[in-house]
Amino acid sequence: MSYTYDRILADISIDDAEMRVRDALGQQGFGVLTEIDVSATMKEKIDVDMDGYRILGACNPNMAYQAIGLEPRIGSMLPCNVILREVSGGTEISAIDPVASMAAVENAELHAVAADVREMLRAAVDSA
Repeated sequence: MSYTYDRILADISIDDAEMRVRDALGQQGFGVLTEIDVSATMKEKIDVDMDGYRILGACNPNMAYQAIGLEPRIGSMLPCNVILREVSGGTEISAIDPVASMAAVENAELHAVAADVREMLRAAVDSA
C-alpha cells in the first residue's frame, strides 16, 4: 500500500504549484495550519542546499472533529501533510494517504472517515 497520492505538475514552479494546491485544498474544505519550507530550514540549520521542498499541514475541520470524536488521541496524527517538491521538469505534489497512516488504529469508524478524507485529498491533488 502506498502512503501518498502523487502528481507531477509539468513545467510549474514550486511557488505556482503551492498557490494551486492551496486553492484546491480550500475547494475541498481544507485550510493550511502549518507551513514548513524544508529547503530553507536545512540551509539555516545545517548549511545544506537542497531543491525546493515544502510541507503544508492541511486540515478539514469537519473531518478532524469527526476523527477526534472517534479517537481522542488521533490528533497526534493530524494534520494531513501535503508536500511540494521540485523535480526535474516541474513540481511533484504528494498528499498523505490517511487510510495508510491510520491503518494501525483499530477503529472501523475512523477508517471510514480516513477513506473520505483520502478522496478529498485526491480530488485536491487532481485539481491543482
